[in-house]
Amino acid sequence: MTRVGIVGLGNMGRALAENLVGAGLDVVAHDRVGPRHCPEGATFVDDVEALAEACDVAVLSLPDGAASDSVSRQLVGARDRRVGHVVDTSTIGVAAARAVDARLGEAGIGYVDAPVSGGVAGARARTLSVMYAGSREACEAVAPVLAGLSDRRRCVGPRPGLAQALKLANNFLSATALAATSEAVAFGVSVGLDLATMVEVLDASSGQSAATRDKFPNHVVTGTFAAGFTNSLMAKDVRLYLEAVDAQGGPTRLGQVTRSVWDDFADAEPGADFTRIYPFVEGGEPGQ
Repeated sequence: MTRVGIVGLGNMGRALAENLVGAGLDVVAHDRVGPRHCPEGATFVDDVEALAEACDVAVLSLPDGAASDSVSRQLVGARDRRVGHVVDTSTIGVAAARAVDARLGEAGIGYVDAPVSGGVAGARARTLSVMYAGSREACEAVAPVLAGLSDRRRCVGPRPGLAQALKLANNFLSATALAATSEAVAFGVSVGLDLATMVEVLDASSGQSAATRDKFPNHVVTGTFAAGFTNSLMAKDVRLYLEAVDAQGGPTRLGQVTRSVWDDFADAEPGADFTRIYPFVEGGEPGQ
């Protein structure tokens, strides 16, 4: 049986680890803050080197490219390394994915770029979208692990970095739609429309999006603001998107506006759930 390691047990990483355990895989896990988020059924190890020596495939669920770079270096440097493939579910950007792929490749470790979309709720429901890219050999080798992560998987290309490009485009659209919906709903509420009624009608009309289908009815209307993804991470993803577009010489007019909104929100309420952009846009005080 393939033994799977997972590095990073944050909101998403823990849910992915639980899915791997639930799929019947033998799972070892590591998180730099300790074992408190290690799911039942997984074995916690104290460092990345121990994980590299204990598993065949390592899954990364990390906040940014710097973290993926650091962990990849530790995997390569493990003394009695067993790990032969890495599945990186983090959103790290096109250039970072290519760099990590090159470093791992030099050490004979296959790399599959596999960012995910759908949030923690999607992970727990196994409806998370796993978009992955890599060589045929690497993708075939980690197929049981990808199947363990989610029931929705799609190969989007033969080279690491392509899945990152698609994930960044997706998150740019998500960020723009959520910010725009927040402005539109704030306008409607200001003239006397009921918030819940607005969302219901918008979601049945041409203004529908994931914001009207999920984020507003489940987190804004209810006042829970608990989607499990922070504004700081969304601001980071929009920045990575713009960097990638700039590298290609593409258009960024709307992107610059979206980035400004999310940067302002992240600066005002660092680490807040990203669905709290509605009260921020509406003009509420930070933290309320």
